[in-house]
Amino acid sequence: MTDNYQRIATAIHYLRDHFKQPPSLADLANSVGLSPFHMQKLFTQYTGISPKRFCQFMINNEAKQHLLSSHDSLLTTSEKLGLSNPSRLHDLMVSVDALTPNQYRQRCSRLSISYGEYPTPFGRCLLATTRRGICRLEFIMTTRHEALNRLRDSWPDANLYHDPRAGENIIQQIFFNARIDRPLSLYLKGTNFQLKVWQALLNIPHGYLTSYSVIASRAGEQKACRAVGSAVGANPIAYLIPCHRVLRSDGGMGGYRWGEDRKLMMLARELVEP
Repeated sequence: MTDNYQRIATAIHYLRDHFKQPPSLADLANSVGLSPFHMQKLFTQYTGISPKRFCQFMINNEAKQHLLSSHDSLLTTSEKLGLSNPSRLHDLMVSVDALTPNQYRQRCSRLSISYGEYPTPFGRCLLATTRRGICRLEFIMTTRHEALNRLRDSWPDANLYHDPRAGENIIQQIFFNARIDRPLSLYLKGTNFQLKVWQALLNIPHGYLTSYSVIASRAGEQKACRAVGSAVGANPIAYLIPCHRVLRSDGGMGGYRWGEDRKLMMLARELVEP
């Protein structure tokens, strides 16, 4: 699955570089070493749409106009950006147990964290959980060792245990439509401002987009767009706290901590899910 994800990420990057003169399916397939048949099948499996439709929806100016039905501003409010009915991911019940740094120092000096590495449709990830809930979910950009170091830095006083079985059901619920028997719990540590921003992100429905300015307003800090961007970038729970649904006010992608190609893949998949 990891090799296939890399092929699709490379294909997305190729499409972004050539969208003004869209490549043929054969050229796209050749860029990643696949046959046209397997390119079409694998791309559709990962993104939910064909390469041609991906270009139309996610890359060129016409796609942006489609997203908003507006020619003057690419983002106003998240309510205007509804692209599909709320679906499975939005229906996931998520409860949040949040701590400020001071509360963490007082209460969690002996916290136990189980972690493991898992395949997902968007590449391999590191998931870390406590008895209170998920405390970290990040896509592995380079090596598991670096991801594990970031986990240690985030929870320096915790005891870490490698136990992949502890997170298997959670991964199935988040990424593979497994039956949800109980709410997913998040155990977050951050400043009061970060926690407000992450809660605002959790309120973005599946299939919707929003802007940093809208998130700032919902966090009660209308003029703090730059600070909101920093808080979004510090989001410790990839995908489930959907920072990939936040764009710049001019409609630009706005970057993504775990790679812009991955962000495009997530958004394309959400656009077409029922």
